[in-house]
Amino acid sequence: MTTPLQLGIFIAITGLIGLLTWLKCRGADDGDRRSGHDYFLAGGGLNWVFVAGSLTLTNLSTDQLVGMNGNQMLLLAWWELAAVAGLMVLAFVFVPIYYRNNCTTTTELLERKYQSKHIRALISLLFLLGNVLIFLPAILYGGSLFLKSLFASDVPILYFAVAFAVVGAAYAILGGLRAVAVSDTYSGVLILSLALLIVYLALDAIQFDFSGIPAERLTLIGSNTSPIPWHTLLTGMIFIQIFYWSTNQTITQRAMAATSLKEAQRGVVAAAGIRLLIVPIIVTLPGIVAYKLFGDVDDAAFGMIVGEVLPAWLSGAFAAAIAAAVLTTFNSILNSSAALYVCDLHEAYIDADHDVPRLSARVSIVMTVLAIGLVPVYAQEESIINTVQQLYGLLSMPILSAFVVGLLFKGVDARAAIFAVVLGVGLYAILSFVWTPVHYIHAMFITLVASVGAALVLHKLVFGGRIALATRAA
Repeated sequence: MTTPLQLGIFIAITGLIGLLTWLKCRGADDGDRRSGHDYFLAGGGLNWVFVAGSLTLTNLSTDQLVGMNGNQMLLLAWWELAAVAGLMVLAFVFVPIYYRNNCTTTTELLERKYQSKHIRALISLLFLLGNVLIFLPAILYGGSLFLKSLFASDVPILYFAVAFAVVGAAYAILGGLRAVAVSDTYSGVLILSLALLIVYLALDAIQFDFSGIPAERLTLIGSNTSPIPWHTLLTGMIFIQIFYWSTNQTITQRAMAATSLKEAQRGVVAAAGIRLLIVPIIVTLPGIVAYKLFGDVDDAAFGMIVGEVLPAWLSGAFAAAIAAAVLTTFNSILNSSAALYVCDLHEAYIDADHDVPRLSARVSIVMTVLAIGLVPVYAQEESIINTVQQLYGLLSMPILSAFVVGLLFKGVDARAAIFAVVLGVGLYAILSFVWTPVHYIHAMFITLVASVGAALVLHKLVFGGRIALATRAA
């Protein structure tokens, strides 16, 4: 049961992060708040520290700490190691393109390349569906379940979810991207520090002795039956990372909000360094140690090892760290989703002259309510991380195909690209849910190649266009 000390530490640290965020953001100039570009990009006022901090913690939540440790094998580190390559592509390929085009959303770039607001709207809609129907409710459920277990609470899980949603929405609505990025950074220092402490205490618990742990759990070369077969690193893995880190509005919005291109690149490179040196350790080693101490316990591994090695008085601080990770991921996705709706859909099809903060707040409230309503649906799933990964594939490669075609080829008809995106969604659905001849990472690569090919073939054969490589990426 929760002790007064645990609860007190939890409330104090959570409140301190909120206070420090308010002190940092008060009086900050976010430019013209009626401008979507200024409002959603914090007036271009983030320095590299907050870019790096927000990039790091937006991606790091209970699905990584709990889900990846739950596999109890070193192999899962490849997700984080490959992410370094994705961040480098963002820093030196995509960020310069977004800055040259003065983009507010990643999809704005597509409108300029294809000269069509419709493909921008389609991709935004796909991102929004993924955020509202998959990520927001999954994040609320995962964080709520962990805290409920950590505190051994009898409070219904939906109550935790509502609390997370309300606080996360408040950050996104009242503070905008600046408050989100600042709170991400402060929370990131806390959670990374405690996660590294847990790694050390876990290793100390087994006296840094890995004997007795099966070799397949300590290797970085995956077999055909492993979660990441080695050959998937040569096909879909890198493209998954390019999609996530370079085209996903939730991620790129932080880089686009920097004070300059150079500052954005410094922040992204710093985030890559954290990804390389720290994150792989904290999402794999606790689970491996848990295997030696408790056996094959799946998703319970991280919670069990924390309960075993962390002093009782620190559990409240760790709960605050987990809550911070959930909140920062939730409010980041909520803020970017509002940007997609306001800039890509509402302004293009409903009303170009509107109060940006008010509309953003209304949209955020609606999405928050929908996410809360879907929490019970995810509570019925056996593995939350596997469910999210499988569903996410429906969107990632079809969306990436639109960027690949638009940036690498000149003047491709938007209708061809739109049809190819829809085709890609259907193809991956078949390869993942109906007929599964290959690993889903290979299926993603097949989907990307097929979607790019379909766009080019339709452009030439149906719309009578020429296929020519672009002379420059933007």
